[in-house]
Amino acid sequence: QVQLVDSGGGLVQPGGSLRLSCAASRNIFAIAAGGWYRQVPGKQRELVARIGGRDMITYADFVKGRFTISRDNAKNMLYLQMNSLTPEDTAVYYCNGGGVLGGPPGRDWGEGTQVTVSS
Repeated sequence: QVQLVDSGGGLVQPGGSLRLSCAASRNIFAIAAGGWYRQVPGKQRELVARIGGRDMITYADFVKGRFTISRDNAKNMLYLQMNSLTPEDTAVYYCNGGGVLGGPPGRDWGEGTQVTVSS
């Protein structure tokens, strides 16, 4: 089991930016897909972005070029840069690891970090 600690959420105005970070207890992102998912109350958790082998990346349609996922394997870190945020982006964002790109989410999850977009 890998421990994941996600952080960086907060309150931001529409059009603003946030950078989410995920720290892993070991180098999971170098050997498996890492990703970000989000969830609002009463809704299913949904994919935001994933990054896998050879830096292949998958983004959800709602990202529309606004978000960028990246990783630093030397630091066991996964990031999500979010720009041009809208109120519809309000959700709890979860870091995920241990998966395979194109497959289901990995087994390891962060506890989630709240992103609230409001004026």
